[in-house]
Amino acid sequence: MKVRIFADANLKIGAIDEHIYGSFIEHLGRAVYEGIYEPDHPTADADGFRGDVIGLIRELSVPIVRYPGGNFLSGYRWEDGIGPREQRPTRLDLAWFTTETNEFGTDEFMKWCKKAGIEPMMAVNMGTAGIMDAAHLVEYCNHAGGTQYSDMRRANGAEEPYNVTYWCIGNEMDGPWQIGHLSADEYGKKALEAAKVMRWSNGEMDGKPGPNGRLKLIVSGSSNHEMPTFPEWDRTVLEHTYKQVDLLSMHRYYMYSTKRKHPLEDFLGSADDMDEYIGTLRATIEYVRAKVRSQKRVGISFDEWNIWTVNAPRTEPLWKRAPHILEDVYTFQDSLVFAGLMNTLLRNCDVVKAACLAQLVNVIAPIMTEKGGGTFRQTSFYPFFYAANNARGETVRTISDSDCFENMYGEARYVNEAVTHDREKREVCVFLCNYAQKSRDVELELRSFGKLAACDYVEMTSSDLFAVNGFDHPDTVVPHKKDLPTVRGGSKVSLRLPAMSWSFLKFTY
Repeated sequence: MKVRIFADANLKIGAIDEHIYGSFIEHLGRAVYEGIYEPDHPTADADGFRGDVIGLIRELSVPIVRYPGGNFLSGYRWEDGIGPREQRPTRLDLAWFTTETNEFGTDEFMKWCKKAGIEPMMAVNMGTAGIMDAAHLVEYCNHAGGTQYSDMRRANGAEEPYNVTYWCIGNEMDGPWQIGHLSADEYGKKALEAAKVMRWSNGEMDGKPGPNGRLKLIVSGSSNHEMPTFPEWDRTVLEHTYKQVDLLSMHRYYMYSTKRKHPLEDFLGSADDMDEYIGTLRATIEYVRAKVRSQKRVGISFDEWNIWTVNAPRTEPLWKRAPHILEDVYTFQDSLVFAGLMNTLLRNCDVVKAACLAQLVNVIAPIMTEKGGGTFRQTSFYPFFYAANNARGETVRTISDSDCFENMYGEARYVNEAVTHDREKREVCVFLCNYAQKSRDVELELRSFGKLAACDYVEMTSSDLFAVNGFDHPDTVVPHKKDLPTVRGGSKVSLRLPAMSWSFLKFTY
């Protein structure tokens, strides 16, 4: 069967915000310790940051990273992680049953962000902490000086404010697993008051920006769409906070499970399920906007998303510092589903204004490290790399006649696509997933862009869906360059996509 995909430059979905290529570092497992921070590592700098890891992160062009959690956040006292290291307390982390030494905290994160060329996305504790704890952290980060918390920052070595723009107000407060879990009404009221004092601490009054601009505040939405409170939670919270916040968070992880009736098909349907989830939140936001009579449009921060398959019993003892937990090793099959999820984010760029791949290093991550040793790029590294480094400008609406397959979420297309257009660079990018177990002929028609010429074409496929990369075999699953296709009449391209494959094409005009 031949699949026809049509795209026209005039059918713009929306501008792509580079923040959708963000990621996440939580005090969880080896994400921080032995991940981004390992003072004894051969590549570590004077601050203890692994240079080899920073190099890989720079490859991915990650623009923003969320910190410090995650479930860890709801029991975290941010003041534990500042000041002289020898005076910082060691505490039990009740979220992950580990021991937190607090040798890495806010100031270290800010230094790391600067060295890695990353914008910080900070999060404030809405579980065990109060609204003034959030205000004080904003003061510590953003106020110039002359006050208790800003002078603490200066005494700790940061004379100039960090000027953090993006702030998450809590994490997954809808979840009973969360320390300090609240009802939607309770959280909505608390988040509103936290938003107010955070803005005031930033010097914002009567809707006017402070000396360093205006904060981008992210209110906690549903942890996933299987929560019994979804989407009522999101509606209630937004009705409390709509006029104060800029983004509504959403989280979602997808997994392959042999316990399902159709494991492969159900896993491959993940991208269309993500699209449905975003669509429901889009409608919820618009309903609340109409109800509160606001002209402002709140966007979505998809600040936790990924493939998360391994939930093996924990083998390391409780209260261990930086245990090996949640270290998924991603298969080729995982990378195919991951690529489809990337396409979904691109196709919803008009409402998804930030996103954080959870997480960045070691813990369900595209980058893996060995203590004192090397690194390797997971299979999921590559679809992220090609999107983050190429898909800029705007996403263009596509029309496809791909056939579909049944799965637990309904119907999903065998050929999943996204098309982006960078007018400034005069580039058109096409991302294609073939979820069929046989090759597919695809006819692309890319109109109104100008006379196109192909300049890049890569493809990733494998005869083994469960093939993985590792420290001793880092290149088992990698993209391969393909011969550039001919563009007929400046707009039409014929391709043959191998069975179970991911492809990337770039055109210039």
